[in-house]
Amino acid sequence: MTTPLRSAASLPLTLPANEDATIASKTKRSTLNKLPYIERGTPQFMRVTLALFSAGLATFALLYCVQPILPVLSQDFGISPAESSLSLSFSTGLLAVGLMFTGPLSDAIGRKSVMVVALFLAAICTLICSFMTSWHGILLMRALIGLSLSGVAAVGMTYLSEEIHPSFVALSMGLYISGNSIGGMSGRLISGVLTDFFSWRISLAVIGVFALAAACMFWRILPASKHFRASSLRPHTLLVNFKLHWHDKGLPLLFAEGFLLMGSFVTLFNYIGYRLLSDPYHLSQAVVGFLSVVYLTGSYSSPKAGALTSRFGRGPVLLVSIVIMLFGVLITALAPITIIFIGMMLFTTGFFAAHSVASSWIGRRARRAKGQASSLYLFCYYVGSSIAGTLGGVFWHSFGWSGVVAFISLMLLIALLVGYRLKKLPEATSI
Repeated sequence: MTTPLRSAASLPLTLPANEDATIASKTKRSTLNKLPYIERGTPQFMRVTLALFSAGLATFALLYCVQPILPVLSQDFGISPAESSLSLSFSTGLLAVGLMFTGPLSDAIGRKSVMVVALFLAAICTLICSFMTSWHGILLMRALIGLSLSGVAAVGMTYLSEEIHPSFVALSMGLYISGNSIGGMSGRLISGVLTDFFSWRISLAVIGVFALAAACMFWRILPASKHFRASSLRPHTLLVNFKLHWHDKGLPLLFAEGFLLMGSFVTLFNYIGYRLLSDPYHLSQAVVGFLSVVYLTGSYSSPKAGALTSRFGRGPVLLVSIVIMLFGVLITALAPITIIFIGMMLFTTGFFAAHSVASSWIGRRARRAKGQASSLYLFCYYVGSSIAGTLGGVFWHSFGWSGVVAFISLMLLIALLVGYRLKKLPEATSI
């Protein structure tokens, strides 16, 4: 005897819980995919650009404001150049450690909230640092500043890769990084000049207030994420994504590139001040701080490099940028102050162009958990800053500026080899 067919009205009206959740997830993903991306020329694009520009500006001003005053800190606290550089290395080192947590955290709870809290905390810690009287207290505050800023560095890159139309991601990343370059210049310039006329404590306090204002503006104008998809913070999921990133043929090379590029960059600017304050130049602290105007070249080269990648490809633009860095650092070995300044300009131009290309490449190669991929890139980036930036002090102490130039040149030659391997890889697009 056959069982009669059930009518449509008699079928169950509910689905099992797991099927219901799956359909809901697919529906949400489909809806997110249909939402428009932010395109160039729209008011939304201008808001994102201005917000991320201000965030990058504040981040790098807070991070690198101590760099031009390292000789002053050496004198005030009776410490060596290598020990003085720890005020920067602690910040970049803890920033690198924090990136391993803030990137995945933003993957779970959202981009904007993480960045806003991070900016406010870093600004407040900078204000506290200006009142510290012990060297260990300063190092503690600088470490907390770096840890806080980890919530901006990788998350900002991820926000852009998610919300901006793919055709304009490289351009928007370049504009974001140009904010980084101007921030680095502003932090160095303000701290160098104010320290010369007042004190390093006043310079840090001024930069802290400036960063608070930037955090408020960022909070108000950055549009909420539309394409964010929350992912799990479970250790197993994080481990799976971690292995996926390292199994990609290109991502580990990009991570190595970040280490080498940033290590070279920070080493040069950590110790160029010691050279110019001593024989035969005897420049003032204000003039050394003013030399940070070379960062303005980065505000041009980073978006320009992003635009050139669509025409020539990422690999060739990256290689040319590294060659410009190498040529620039070799020029600084010459004696005339004008030639040294030109070398610094070339070096800075090449660095920000190379960083713009490499950082935008991360979003294209990462197949999922883009926040974690960006965190890994910047982890290596800032570890390079901490290790090479401090190790450069050993070369300065033992061999003078020639030793620093040789050390940086070696890292850049390795970066060229890594860039050549990246150029040979087929282009990959994220899914």
